Amino acid sequence: MKRLRLGVNVDHVATLREARKTVEPDPVTAAMLAEQGGADQITFHLRGDRRHIQNRDVRLISEMAQTMVNQEMAATDEMQEIALAMRPDSVTLVPEKREEVTTEGGLDLLSDSSRFEDTVATLGESGIKTAAFIDPVFAQIKQAAKIGFDAIEIHTGEYANAPAAERPAALKAIREAAEAARKYNLGVHAGHGLTYHNVHPIVKISEIEELNIGHSIISRAVFVGIEQAVREMVTLMER
Repeated sequence: MKRLRLGVNVDHVATLREARKTVEPDPVTAAMLAEQGGADQITFHLRGDRRHIQNRDVRLISEMAQTMVNQEMAATDEMQEIALAMRPDSVTLVPEKREEVTTEGGLDLLSDSSRFEDTVATLGESGIKTAAFIDPVFAQIKQAAKIGFDAIEIHTGEYANAPAAERPAALKAIREAAEAARKYNLGVHAGHGLTYHNVHPIVKISEIEELNIGHSIISRAVFVGIEQAVREMVTLMER
């Protein structure tokens, strides 16, 4: 049975490690276990403040992963240099604020498009595919295509956090965004706030090819282990 690609984000393993500034748990080991559980991709967000994932993690995951590697990052010169050196399969550009606990929304591609154009062009010349993490808004999707991104990742946070009565409207926005992206020949990914309980309606959107999920899988792994937690999510993503 066909299913979506699953990217497992290992940031939260690093968050636990950094809480004590020690060597465990190791996000590199977590990445290898996630692959054994059926992950199609390892995702991590290397932040400018290095609050969780460290340069060492990026290097080792990039060297050791047997599946695809997706580096989430801000569109800065520093992160571009690291991506060019490590050569992940793909880069997802995301907004980043020091005061936020986690990413709070999508990029605004309309406000400073030249900055994104330069990053996308430079990474693309090195064979690295690029995606833009954006809210399900038509103008942002159109701009992503104009800039030259290979794909978009739809921010599903509003859907994930919506009260039951508002969730159908949020789901409809995601569905329409996915349909619009495909018309622009963009790959369609989705992520943020997805769990074992709310992922099924997203899976049913046929245009979506890939989900990136971190917190829910790592939380489940506390009780059942990473391999089992990934297997359970993989099963839920079958279409």
